Amino acid sequence: MSSTEQSVLDAFYMARALELARKGVYSTHPNPRVGCVIVRDGEVVGEGWHVRAGEPHAEVHALRQAGEKARGATAYVTLEPCSHHGRTPPCADALVNAGVGRVVAAMQDPNPDVAGRGLLRLMSAGIAVQSGVLESEARAINKGFLKRMEHGLPYVRVKLAMSLDGRTAMASGESKWITGPEARSAVQRLRAQSSVVLTGADTILADDARLTVRPDELGLNAELTALAVTRPPLRVLVDGRLRVSLDAPFFKADNALVATCAAASARERYQEQGHELLALPSSGGHVDLRKLLVELAARGVNDVLVEAGPRLAGAFTRMGLVDEFQIFVAGKFMGSSARPLLDLPLAQMSEALELKIVEMRAVGSDWRVIAIPTPNPSV
Repeated sequence: MSSTEQSVLDAFYMARALELARKGVYSTHPNPRVGCVIVRDGEVVGEGWHVRAGEPHAEVHALRQAGEKARGATAYVTLEPCSHHGRTPPCADALVNAGVGRVVAAMQDPNPDVAGRGLLRLMSAGIAVQSGVLESEARAINKGFLKRMEHGLPYVRVKLAMSLDGRTAMASGESKWITGPEARSAVQRLRAQSSVVLTGADTILADDARLTVRPDELGLNAELTALAVTRPPLRVLVDGRLRVSLDAPFFKADNALVATCAAASARERYQEQGHELLALPSSGGHVDLRKLLVELAARGVNDVLVEAGPRLAGAFTRMGLVDEFQIFVAGKFMGSSARPLLDLPLAQMSEALELKIVEMRAVGSDWRVIAIPTPNPSV
């Protein structure tokens, strides 16, 4: 077989491994999404994907399915096999013990506990190793994990919904509903795949928001819905002055973390209701958002979805903390007295924030625009 033919086959089987990895989008937190395909003599003999932390990794599932057929086979893995003892044994050792003849990885693992050691372990056992096949696609499905490992911060998405004239709520604060049911379902899926859903006191006070994942609105099959609801995201409320009462609907749902720069003496009141109060330094009289993100990353948070009003969303934007905007645009005008998309006071065109639009598509009767700041802070 020529090198060109081998490259085509490698890309083909790696694409299948990536397809398997995406099945873990709602459940693997804080671990990365990983898929594995084992091929022998042109036949797929084993497949697997990582379902949730603490359970077998993708390679183990694939090896179990392959059985003795794994000996001399090629294993395609979307991320370098782990080489350390965590909550499960090293996958590199499992591949060696199974007698695979070749391992193709989409990319090296940036986790300092692995970082090339898994590939080195395979090579030292006489296994042929190749890395970098469909690497950009592999990085795309683990943006949060990679950002946390490489920069010590989670990947931050800001979700916004607006009218065609860039308004998010009427002057009275009324905002239900700007977009239609299909867009709201897409937002539910964004919540479900995030480690954290973050909002501010203004949003909770104006909308009585709960920011929970609603299974009936996900629009997923039964298998993925079950995975999504068994691993709900942590809800984080930025409330610098503790303005939101513990009697609010937000606190009647799942447990939450409240980030504040108010006195930590209130911590016990929150703990009594199953919530955590996190006291952080003040930045200009407000919660230091960068320190909050560092704290979340230290807790294993990969992806943060910000669903907030113009003030908090604008603060994240001004501080350069946003990796990606997901903006849902409805075909309606809300008028000049309605509230703007972001609190982003700019005086000159030279101050405008440049965005790279990477995707634009219809979602029901609305449109979704995905854009990243340039330069992208996560690069």
